[in-house]
Amino acid sequence: MNMNKPVSKVLVLDDCPAHKEALKRFCDENNLVGVKVGKNRLQSVLRSNIDLGAVLFAERYGGSPEASAEIAIRINAVRPELPIIMRRDNDPGMDDLPEGLQRVVCAAYVAHDMAPLRQVIDEYIFSLDYPNALVRGIADMTQAILGDVFKDLTITCDTPHIVRDRIIFGEVFSLIPLESAWCRGYMMMQAEETPILDLLDRHQMIDNTQRGEADFRDLNSVLGEVTNLIWGSFRNRYVGDADAWARSQVQVPLLVNHKHKYISFGSGNPQLCFTYWLKDPKSNRAVKLHQRFVFSLSWSPEDFTEVADDVGAMVEAGELDLF
Repeated sequence: MNMNKPVSKVLVLDDCPAHKEALKRFCDENNLVGVKVGKNRLQSVLRSNIDLGAVLFAERYGGSPEASAEIAIRINAVRPELPIIMRRDNDPGMDDLPEGLQRVVCAAYVAHDMAPLRQVIDEYIFSLDYPNALVRGIADMTQAILGDVFKDLTITCDTPHIVRDRIIFGEVFSLIPLESAWCRGYMMMQAEETPILDLLDRHQMIDNTQRGEADFRDLNSVLGEVTNLIWGSFRNRYVGDADAWARSQVQVPLLVNHKHKYISFGSGNPQLCFTYWLKDPKSNRAVKLHQRFVFSLSWSPEDFTEVADDVGAMVEAGELDLF
């Protein structure tokens, strides 16, 4: 696993056997993970909390232009934030497509020329350049903090990925602003309530509670503590000059729709996501924790710097002791 290069899952709706290998090769070469679904399960998958960056859609996927248009329009209705990219049989243009299809398809390409597809992927999914040191550092610091909080568990991290959807994972999430001279946005931690509560019970992680007594307030407390610790580590390592970002305080409203598990940060920017697994080595049971970064207010990776620890200053301040 390369922790420095985020990947993105794309939903592949293309049944053409002749194009399968070329498309698989394209995904491998462009940090994409292709996932497929049967037509009868398409809507249920789209309504689930699976993280996606785009939909690769074949012109003949529906069997006829009308049926294909209907499917694409339904996809757009359920997940309007996902770009739909169509593979056409002959003409890479879109002028001759039905009007409804033109409205929901963001770009088209043909099998013998994948360059337009690569351009669209770069534009819609990998439009933000995440410095390798940032991606690696976030994963390292978060795993270290989770290891300190959940001492008896093994902490692992999947390959970081990019998503464009706005789906909330689980029933509980924490949200905290991130602001510096080179970025402004939010970090969000997301979890399913029942597995985490079970984890807290089994490992007696909450003081003054008996097994089976942990409730949602305890979960809120632990998730809040984890979020605050990660935020503090991020601030100390990456924020730098706090006065630089204080000069510009533009804000946009956040929108949360609980019924549809949807959150919008007022920006179309893709999100940098990490998935952590908290595994009990005794029972082999694992719990998933999601972490998302959305730099919706400001993003200048060319100004990104890591704050070097001044050991001498920390010793003088009493924060460190020499061995």
